[in-house]
Amino acid sequence: MVAISESWGVDPQGETVTRVHLSGGGLSASMLTWGALVQDLRLEGHPHPLVLGYDVFDHYPVHSPYFGAVAGRFANRIANGRCAIDGTQHQLDTNFLGKHTLHGGKQGIGKRNWQIADLGTSHVTFTLTDPAGMMGFPGTCEHVCSYTLKDDATLHIALTSTCDAATIVNLAPHSYFSLDGGDMRDHTLRIDADQYLPVDDKLIPTGEIVNVEETGFDFRTRRRIGAHENGVYDHNFCLANERRPLRDVAWLREEANGLSMIVATTEPGLQVYTGSKLNTPVPGLAGKPYDAFSGIALEPQLWPDSPNHETFPDCVLRPGEQSRQISTFRFERG
Repeated sequence: MVAISESWGVDPQGETVTRVHLSGGGLSASMLTWGALVQDLRLEGHPHPLVLGYDVFDHYPVHSPYFGAVAGRFANRIANGRCAIDGTQHQLDTNFLGKHTLHGGKQGIGKRNWQIADLGTSHVTFTLTDPAGMMGFPGTCEHVCSYTLKDDATLHIALTSTCDAATIVNLAPHSYFSLDGGDMRDHTLRIDADQYLPVDDKLIPTGEIVNVEETGFDFRTRRRIGAHENGVYDHNFCLANERRPLRDVAWLREEANGLSMIVATTEPGLQVYTGSKLNTPVPGLAGKPYDAFSGIALEPQLWPDSPNHETFPDCVLRPGEQSRQISTFRFERG
């Protein structure tokens, strides 16, 4: 079988966007160079797309809340768009509420066109040079994103970064998943996390690290997502204090047909966003617009706003070091 790629539009900077098609292990997928994003993901014999996305590229720059993109240079939020590295203060682009930084700023790496470095029938590797000063971040970073469809119906994602000056790096895959095309609050979820990060009314971590016991954030035993908090979550679940070897951390299940997705990662955090604010005016992969709770984002990453909290995992990357994340999303029936 020959790897397939095609021109699929022109991005806001006038660059041609390429779409690639992969298959393997019972999965088929399409990825875009723009944002190194997962545009579509299907399981053989399953009637619904497994991710949210669009069939038209022009919808992505205008209507996509990071569907399938690699978020960064720093995924999630940084309070007031400020961070200090070795005593030097840096002001980042404040694209969230005009005050804070979200997913690396208005032109973060999830909104830029990557290059294809390697392409096979079941894998693709994208690369991006992220120049010093872009969105206010110090140092030039070289980012690499590799997708592989494994034999056991697994989407394997490897994200690596190197730099030429001390900087902060936190990349995260940002697909929204749906196992049945319905309301995500009817899915069940288990998360291997004893603690979570409370946030203020602007979704910025307060700095507290709180035990999930006897709260609506206790997913240590599988339960329906909508059972507490009306199913509204946009919080970091604390899996560890630092990166660890790849291990299973979350289990999402659609009960009616028994399809499950198991998330494994090396990362110390899992941002869970249940899509409560989704309201897209254009049709998605299933042919209709996405309403609230149409998909859930399970984003392995470092903890949000970690540059501003000494007790959070370290996010500083220095020359000669490599930031490396491995995350997998495995689908099982029954």
